[in-house]
Amino acid sequence: MTDIYQEIVRIKAEGKEAALVTIVLATGSTPREEGTKMLVRADGSILSTIGGGSLEAQVIEEAVKVIKQGKPKRLHFALTAKEAEEVGMVCGGELEVFIEPILTPPTLYLFGGGHISLPLAKVGKLLGFKIVVIDDRAEFANADRFPETDIVLTGDFSKSFPKLKMDKSSYIVIVTRGHQHDELVLEWAVGTSAKYVGMIGSKTKVKTIFSHLLAKGITNQQLDRVHAPIGLEINAQTPEEIAISILAEIVKVHRSP
Repeated sequence: MTDIYQEIVRIKAEGKEAALVTIVLATGSTPREEGTKMLVRADGSILSTIGGGSLEAQVIEEAVKVIKQGKPKRLHFALTAKEAEEVGMVCGGELEVFIEPILTPPTLYLFGGGHISLPLAKVGKLLGFKIVVIDDRAEFANADRFPETDIVLTGDFSKSFPKLKMDKSSYIVIVTRGHQHDELVLEWAVGTSAKYVGMIGSKTKVKTIFSHLLAKGITNQQLDRVHAPIGLEINAQTPEEIAISILAEIVKVHRSP
């Protein structure tokens, strides 16, 4: 039988999500003892059991919610006579379970390897993000320049798109070297499932690019999710200050429901 911890490692390696259920308190007549664990996958399938019956079904349902919300939860159950009978107990007891999410680490995609991306990568790594840097210039996108980066992609931006797996744990920052590249990346980004899409630039630049994209068939609804101009307003001036404003906005989105 597959070990729960081995399965957790496999799930995280594949970029999937799950929830680990642990019985933290068991008194009276309960189907399983304290410390018993059950893994619930995002589709509701399980590995191991905390006793079966309607109680387990309730826990699985709550675990799926924990996966979606990304926040742990502690639940208390008083087993009724019916629930106790379902799992072969003569009488009921009390049970508490702790459900913790097993989530994919968030990934920060930096399109552009210029001066703002340097502090973005450093601080983003400290915040627990996986860092991916993409630029069409090898002298700007390389492991020596970005030692904390997990993945570096060099070449035409459009050729990098198929190599990137976007999901709700993805955060896209567009800080390329020119308006043309920013527009190209943004046109692709708004069609992804990334949780955050931000583009640097003045209000005039943003208005111009949005106008171009609308003419290409991109909808207002898609553009409404773009953070542009990017970052929280903190009167930032230096690359480091701009990076902090951007990451503050990303953390705000990341921690929102």
